[in-house]
Amino acid sequence: MSQPREERQRDLFRPALEAIIDMGHPLVRLGQRIDWGFIERQLGGVYKPGSGQPPLPVRLMAGLLILKHMHNLSDEALCARWLENPYFQYFCGELSFRHELPFDRTSITRWRQRLGEDRLTALLQESLRVAHDTGALAPKDLERVVVDTTVQPKNITHPTDARLTHKAIVKLVDFAKKNGIQLRQSYLRVAKRAAIMVGRYIHAHQFKRANRQLKFLRVRLGRLIGDINRKIDAHPDASALNKRFDPLRHLAIKVRFQDHKQRGQKVYALHAPEVECIGKGKARTPYEFGCKVSVAVPVTRPKGGQFVLHAKALHGNPFDGHTLRQAVDDVERNTGVEVRRIHVDKGYRGHNEPNKFRVWITGQVRRTTASIKREMKRRAAVEPVIGHLKADCRMDRNFLKGRDGDRINAVLAAVGFNFRLLVRWLAALFAVLLAVLLAALLPAPNAEKPA
Repeated sequence: MSQPREERQRDLFRPALEAIIDMGHPLVRLGQRIDWGFIERQLGGVYKPGSGQPPLPVRLMAGLLILKHMHNLSDEALCARWLENPYFQYFCGELSFRHELPFDRTSITRWRQRLGEDRLTALLQESLRVAHDTGALAPKDLERVVVDTTVQPKNITHPTDARLTHKAIVKLVDFAKKNGIQLRQSYLRVAKRAAIMVGRYIHAHQFKRANRQLKFLRVRLGRLIGDINRKIDAHPDASALNKRFDPLRHLAIKVRFQDHKQRGQKVYALHAPEVECIGKGKARTPYEFGCKVSVAVPVTRPKGGQFVLHAKALHGNPFDGHTLRQAVDDVERNTGVEVRRIHVDKGYRGHNEPNKFRVWITGQVRRTTASIKREMKRRAAVEPVIGHLKADCRMDRNFLKGRDGDRINAVLAAVGFNFRLLVRWLAALFAVLLAVLLAALLPAPNAEKPA
């Protein structure tokens, strides 16, 4: 089994990071609190046996993923910030300040793909453990939770029939050029013109003309599909070409025949066919394109803030009530504490939780006590957490590929949010400790002024 390379050592000609940074900085203290051994044991299983270059240190890659979602950075911005920030380097385990990256930017992508959702959940569990050890989260806060769902939008443009059909034509022509297939006609010029005219006619409320141009696009798309099929059948290497063409052909046929009135899954983006159209009843965004995400937070007021106890991407646009049992199981697995009370909104009526007596739905009157009523008023505490997950931790627009990218981004957004709260909590603790030390060292002023 390959072992990670550990080239980090003190440079004789450069000062140590500990000598040039403030050791009381919240990020430094957070790095000292994290059990990196636990993270290495959980994430180190992706190493493959055999010869080759040794893998990068687990602490380096795990620290990069945490910092990326803590500060809402792209991979490129993260690499640039890591080079100029000594606190980022110390958090990732460096001993001396480095002026060059010890990794390539693409290594972050490869590590994300290797780790997957299950292994990355260890980072969420570690954030909750650190919160418990530092007093930011008490065991009683883990017994009563709020569960809700939101939408994680995908990085796609707003889908329209004309735009999708034109994009399918462009991709088919590109496929033919790359594979040496001579088309009878590409239709690129007339298809672009027709796609532009569809938007103009709809803006002018001339829907019959718009539908005529849309039909023109769909007919040309069908002609291209048939032309490529005939040319592939006559090609000497027909089996290999058919295998490469099958995914694109399947998507192009779905785009060619799908209608806005049909039921079931549609194609909303050719580069992300897993995208779903979800309506959450918002006035500003009636429909969102991405996947549903389940989120759980404490219903109480923890000292360190509303930590995320569970975040999971759910594909297929499931009914909210059918996701509750899995959400509760994940919360108990991440925290190690049995959940006593679960507060949900009315969208969870008809849920699948076996113990129905520990689920409390907004507006419920029966079996409520004064303390339960106070907790039910706190159900909306999950809403600002979802807002911060989207605005500050990269859940507002998911750039990762495929369904695995949806799941990974949801977990890492929760990890980044929890570590942001921990940095703020450690900074507050350090300020309180400093104030207590100053009060003990400095003499107290006299209560009475001298005559």
